[in-house]
Amino acid sequence: MRKELKKFKENLASLDVEKELPPEERLAALRVELISRRLDGFLVPLSDEYQSEFPPSHSQRLAWLTGFTGSAGMAVVLQKSAAILVDGRYSIQVRKQTNPKLYEPLDFSGGALKEWLKKNAKGGARIGFDPWLHSQSGFAALKTKFSFNQVDLVQVETNPIDQIWTQQPPLPLAPVYIHPVSVAGRASEEKIVEIASVVKENGADAAIITSPDSIAWLLNIRGGDIPNTPVALGFLIINIDRSLELFMDERKILSETRNALGKIASIKPIDKFEKSLKKLCHQSQVIQISPSTIPVWVRNYVMAGGGKIIEREDPCVLPKACKNSIEIQGIRNAHIRDGVALCRFLYWLSEEGPKGVVDEMSAADQLLKYRIFMDNFKGLSFETISGAGSNGAIIHYRVTPKTNRNLEYGSLYLVDSGAQYIDGTTDVTRTVSIGPPTQEMQDRFTRVLKGHIAIAMARFPAGTSGGQLDCLARKALWEVGLDFNHGTGHGVGAFLSVHEGPQRIAKRYAEVPLRPGMVLSNEPGYYKEGAYGIRLENLLIVRKEAVDASGNGENPMLKFDTVTLAPIDISLVDESLLSSHEINWLNKYHSRVLLTIGPFLNSKENAWLEGATSPLGQL
Repeated sequence: MRKELKKFKENLASLDVEKELPPEERLAALRVELISRRLDGFLVPLSDEYQSEFPPSHSQRLAWLTGFTGSAGMAVVLQKSAAILVDGRYSIQVRKQTNPKLYEPLDFSGGALKEWLKKNAKGGARIGFDPWLHSQSGFAALKTKFSFNQVDLVQVETNPIDQIWTQQPPLPLAPVYIHPVSVAGRASEEKIVEIASVVKENGADAAIITSPDSIAWLLNIRGGDIPNTPVALGFLIINIDRSLELFMDERKILSETRNALGKIASIKPIDKFEKSLKKLCHQSQVIQISPSTIPVWVRNYVMAGGGKIIEREDPCVLPKACKNSIEIQGIRNAHIRDGVALCRFLYWLSEEGPKGVVDEMSAADQLLKYRIFMDNFKGLSFETISGAGSNGAIIHYRVTPKTNRNLEYGSLYLVDSGAQYIDGTTDVTRTVSIGPPTQEMQDRFTRVLKGHIAIAMARFPAGTSGGQLDCLARKALWEVGLDFNHGTGHGVGAFLSVHEGPQRIAKRYAEVPLRPGMVLSNEPGYYKEGAYGIRLENLLIVRKEAVDASGNGENPMLKFDTVTLAPIDISLVDESLLSSHEINWLNKYHSRVLLTIGPFLNSKENAWLEGATSPLGQL
């Protein structure tokens, strides 16, 4: 088998363009490699060592093997069968991007994987996994699905995908730079005092932090190792005496960054991380780890070395999520600039879209051109979802030259996009009618709008979680037997990740109480497969609300402030479905968009915006 694998690698290396290899050859090569390792199967998750949602190209093993490019998924490869697991956001996309003859699509939720394994995995099968690519909690959940017929999950020393991926891109080396306090709002020294205190209160001597956005927040640094997310990959150990060890490829640390970081942390090559872990274990230190982010390898190493573990969530997650006043003002400012770019784009689209000359790629390019000219623009916050017609029904659609289609007259166009500014991260979705919409489109859009308004207008007691609010976004759809297969809202960082925890609004995994300063998206939708997609998204900031106008209220209350500023397509609104309160909200929102964004537009753009924000219910 090793000779067969060697021959395959030689043939692979002789090709000019590896990406043109058909997926079946990659799958066959992996199976040969597994045989050489005496493995009956292997798990291929999307994640990297840092549990990144959007790993760098070096770590895109799942995409390389299967062709699936979503932000959540895992393949299970056995010798005679294979499956790929995704959540509801990608149920359509996975069928379009992968070959069902090679990979059977399964839903992550429920018992689909366990049933598939019972059918396909033989008793006593040895299935390998890379311990660096699975979090402790994620792997614990996986193990329950493999707990039958003496199936054994085997930890591998090296990843077999890396052995057959002959043209695997190198690890990223984007420069690491200082994020100024003028936009961060707090000095890193102040944050370190807070986090060290939390670790001490938890009964630990040190904490291991492996999430790049937590490290970036704590140290006030930014980088570019992950696409569209300004973070640098590395690990961090923080001790309760406030001393820090930062493990990172030193080639990417700029001299001025090194000088600044050297005052608060000891900078070491990333291959010295194991040595420091061993030292902590030998000193019998109590080590705090986050089960949801710590790689299985790290936990296993500490346990094997006699270390003592306390399991708590990453101590940076909550304070990072609760933005300070400087960050909040920066986020508001960034959304004004982003609103200007988006309104200019929507005006352009209103002129060019109906002509039939615009396609998904050219529309995304045009929107980027408007954003590039905005002050403090640093890049996109994710690849623009530019979906025309039926492509809009693919929740996280990514346009390619192969799938690119024109914006056809009488269709819907969904554009979900965002930007990174030095003072804030944006994420906004608008659904636009290209020409007159059908009555069904108006009905579905208006029901989505009703859910969006319900979340935006919500007043709720302190201690309320996003999970308790989620049904507000779905009520109007549920009334006619409809729903959407994704969460209503996710957290958003401050010039960090566009998807940030722990806050979210969703049916599941949304138990964390919302707190002032948290930023969340508000994005209900509706998707008719093969026809169109609808989604409406603004970002919200949680803030304190007056208890009660009469002074008789008893509970501290919270509410949302909407910070996104762009018109909602009123041609898609069926006014008869809206209450007077909902119409009033929409009119006030549009008035604010016009007053805030209008002064930055030229005369033609402003005239268009006046029409796009004209009040409803004024007959």
